[in-house]
Amino acid sequence: MKQPSAGPRRAAIYLRISQDREMDGLAIERQREDCERLAEREGWTVVKTYVDQSKSATDATKVRPDYDRMVADFQAGAFSAIVCYDLDRLTRQPRQLEDWVDAARFRGLLLKSVSGDVDLTNENGLLTAGIKIQLARAEVVRKGKRQSDAHRQRAKLGRAPKGMRPLGYATNGDVIPEEADTVRAIYAAFSRAEAPESLRSLARGLSGTQDVPGITPRPKHSHVVSVERAQARETEGLTPRPLAADGPWSPSTVLGILRNPRYAAMSTYTPKEFQADGNRRRTWRAQILRDEAGEPVRGQWEAVIDDETWWRVQELLDDQERVTNTSGSTARKHLGSGLYRCSVCSGKVTGAPRGYRCAGHVMRTGLAIDEFVTKVIARRLTEPDALRRVEAVEATPATLGIDATISEQRARIVRAQRDYDAEIIEGHDLRRVRDAAEARIHELEAQRLLSGRLGALVPLLRVEDPAKAFVEGSLDLRRQVIDSLATVTLYPQPRGRKGFDPASVEIAWRNSGELEKS
Repeated sequence: MKQPSAGPRRAAIYLRISQDREMDGLAIERQREDCERLAEREGWTVVKTYVDQSKSATDATKVRPDYDRMVADFQAGAFSAIVCYDLDRLTRQPRQLEDWVDAARFRGLLLKSVSGDVDLTNENGLLTAGIKIQLARAEVVRKGKRQSDAHRQRAKLGRAPKGMRPLGYATNGDVIPEEADTVRAIYAAFSRAEAPESLRSLARGLSGTQDVPGITPRPKHSHVVSVERAQARETEGLTPRPLAADGPWSPSTVLGILRNPRYAAMSTYTPKEFQADGNRRRTWRAQILRDEAGEPVRGQWEAVIDDETWWRVQELLDDQERVTNTSGSTARKHLGSGLYRCSVCSGKVTGAPRGYRCAGHVMRTGLAIDEFVTKVIARRLTEPDALRRVEAVEATPATLGIDATISEQRARIVRAQRDYDAEIIEGHDLRRVRDAAEARIHELEAQRLLSGRLGALVPLLRVEDPAKAFVEGSLDLRRQVIDSLATVTLYPQPRGRKGFDPASVEIAWRNSGELEKS
């Protein structure tokens, strides 16, 4: 064993506190005074004091800058003794404790703590130190579980989560009207059919570096929250903390707003296994807390975004074409994406690079299908009775209520389909939810027709040639007309047959139940 040279020992003091909420340094100063008195009683000369404020020693992945510097200085021979307030202030990692045990055995390190001597050179001292480290780690685990259980309980009751408030909501869950308007504008600009905005352009619009229709520049949200917290501390007579810098918005912040289920009044709880993932594309589904029937638990706060809009935005964000393109555009590339149905599972197909797909069921080239559907719908619109039952009227509270209910039912189908894709529910659960929701939607649509409103076809009612208006209309108009008049179902491409087969596309007219299948 290498012993230190004779004479007064050169000692280091190590001070640490896991979380200093006030950041006033008082807790650290109390440790410092006690440690300095202990070093003085031992006759040691303190050569340096190392301080890690608001640094955890439990998580081995967390960096403690002054601890690392102290280790390096000890290796360089700067001191031969360490004074700390308690052993768990120095470390809570058994692996790090073993390093100090080796230092005591082979380099003569002495370790003193205010709470009691720590002799790392004998069996009893090692046993005591090991027990203290394990007890400290166990308490951290218990504390984390208590906190997780409390957060989950709040979520089950539909209460607003604690922590940093999202844009649009106060910490108690109340809506902040001005901010809520910004959230609605972000959703509207991202999901509009004509010239939708990308995450990048929305961030620039919020930052004021790009003119984006419907988006008003505003300060960075983290800066606004830090100002609010500083004002609250000042009111309480506490020293304000440093403000988070204002600056440009980032696309990732916009993505977080678009992915947040809280805006649709869905209660959220992030399981611990997802917290460190950081992948919003994968974890947003796991955040939604569900009841025994599999339905989202509703929060005790007002929704800023309706269900259908929120789920439609998730569909856009999940669209592989948008994910892989370089522009980040959310514009639909296909007429039938999310509209045409799969003949195998009745789910809605998604856009693929060259057409449409339903995983494991259907993979079709899209151009010929779109041309066929457009031709059939246009032919239908030339018939005298095609729009007979449709008349344009002003929206009323009753019709708006019908639309809202239809939106909820459609969102329910989308949720069930996504849960099935993620293997959260079985196929029979998907069919049960879909059948019930679609039956309700058909009832509501019939009720809406009887009240004289079918908004999707209004642009065709006042033109001499509805078929031409449909063919030359925008992609969004054509999609709405198709959805209003018919259900389009795609069958798998027949094996051994090249080219487009019209018989592989089925069009069922909504009003008559008549099938169009060549």
